[in-house]
Amino acid sequence: MTKRIFQSIFGVALAVLVVSFLLSIGVLYSDFTAQYDVRLQDEAYYVACGLESEGEDYLQKLYNKPSRSRITWIAADGTVLYDSTADAANMDNHADREEIREALEYGEGEATRYSDTLIRETINYALRLSDGSVVRVSDSHDSLVNLLLTLLAPIMAVAAVVVTVSGLLAYGVARKVTEPLNKLDFSHPEQSKTYKELTPLLERLAKQNQQIREQMDQLKRQQKEFAAITENMTEGLLVVDSNANLLSYNSGALRLLNAAHVESSTNVLTVSEREDFREAIHEALDGRHCVHQIDYDGRVYQIIANPVHEKSETVGAVLLILDVTEREERDKLRREFSANVTHELKTPLTSISGFAEMISMGIARPEDVGHFAGKIHSEAQRLLGLIDDILRLSQLDENSIPREKTTVELSAVTAQVVERLLPNAEQRSVTLETRLSSAKVIGVPQILDEMIYNLVENAIKYNKERGEVFVTLEKEGTKVRLTVRDTGIGIPDADRQRVFERFYRVDKSHSKEIGGTGLGLSIVKHGAAFHGATVTLDSTLGQGTVVSVLFPATE
Repeated sequence: MTKRIFQSIFGVALAVLVVSFLLSIGVLYSDFTAQYDVRLQDEAYYVACGLESEGEDYLQKLYNKPSRSRITWIAADGTVLYDSTADAANMDNHADREEIREALEYGEGEATRYSDTLIRETINYALRLSDGSVVRVSDSHDSLVNLLLTLLAPIMAVAAVVVTVSGLLAYGVARKVTEPLNKLDFSHPEQSKTYKELTPLLERLAKQNQQIREQMDQLKRQQKEFAAITENMTEGLLVVDSNANLLSYNSGALRLLNAAHVESSTNVLTVSEREDFREAIHEALDGRHCVHQIDYDGRVYQIIANPVHEKSETVGAVLLILDVTEREERDKLRREFSANVTHELKTPLTSISGFAEMISMGIARPEDVGHFAGKIHSEAQRLLGLIDDILRLSQLDENSIPREKTTVELSAVTAQVVERLLPNAEQRSVTLETRLSSAKVIGVPQILDEMIYNLVENAIKYNKERGEVFVTLEKEGTKVRLTVRDTGIGIPDADRQRVFERFYRVDKSHSKEIGGTGLGLSIVKHGAAFHGATVTLDSTLGQGTVVSVLFPATE
């Protein structure tokens, strides 16, 4: 600002100097020329009067007197009769000269001629005499250009002085004007002492500062709230501009994409090289909403990309990344469950329908009717057991068991279950041993009974001939551990994570031979969750399986 003020003041001073100088020269030159013209006219009248009274003798007298002017006498036909500076006999006819023509026509004439060589002006004034001849008086003087060139040195000296003084004054004034402005405290402009004329401006600045501070505080609060919300999202969030540069993201996005920390303004296409991820970005930036599902490191992610429009132009995109692995697994399990339920229900119903049809149509022999009726009854019981198991699982899923939890002596329940399964064990030549300590838990006796029954029954079913089953119950601090160990066929490593799924069977052909619905371990798992217990399974193929349920104990 100081520089601009200095330039303005100095420029004005310089312009005033130049204009004043030019005006002065113009006025002086104009006055000088006017006076010169008057003198030349007076001189011409004197010479004309002398010629009228004395004739050529008057010119001879003037020849002997010094004169600055040149006197020429021209006849009416333009012939030069006399010239004070040249031989008249050798001079050209002057009839075509401007001042001569005017004098012959109007009585007097005047013309000015400029010499480029001498940079001088020649003024010619002519008067017509009574005999028709013309007398002309001529004189030359410096032109304005020559005058300026003559005065150039003193003008430059004066200009240098004036420029120096103007520069110093302009610099001083500029500093004096800007010094209070440079000392302004724009953080607190209302406290600054400066020109009275700036008071309204400073008041507006103070008001604007207050508004800006309030808006900044609000933006910071909103930014913190937004960061807190996005950082606590399990979903990933990415915001990009029209060039796919990353504007904002949360840690969930980096975690889901298995990416390291990235800087803002990084191109989002470098975060992941997966083609489906890049395709989602491109579609959104092309202005289209899109949903993509990708498999990444054993997980299933859903990418929802939405374009951001401003005045019908796509200026960026927002991407939401959801981990839908569990949902997909649930859908898969639901589809498998539906297929399994359909199959498991259809099998006994087909048998029942077939036997009943044979009896109703009279195809069955009388001696076979009892056998067919027994088959119908056993298949119906199997069907009812399957339905009961499905209902039980549904109740456990929804936590809608119709009975309330009570204090249960788990050792008594376990002993009853073992006693009921002794005939099964004897039938398969399996030794059933127990070591039960007194232990109480909070639960539903019927559910606990079903859990233990399914564990012991599986240990017997999938055991080897003359195998062993060991059932132990013991307290471990504030916990109660129920363990069922067998010496059976064992479970392959690939199947251990799935044996608790509904209808899942390791060896389907063998499972059909020994019966069952395929829901036993699933009921154990959901029953344990219902009672706040945990289930662990350890198995060695060909050697046996150990299943433990750890219950919280009562006081």
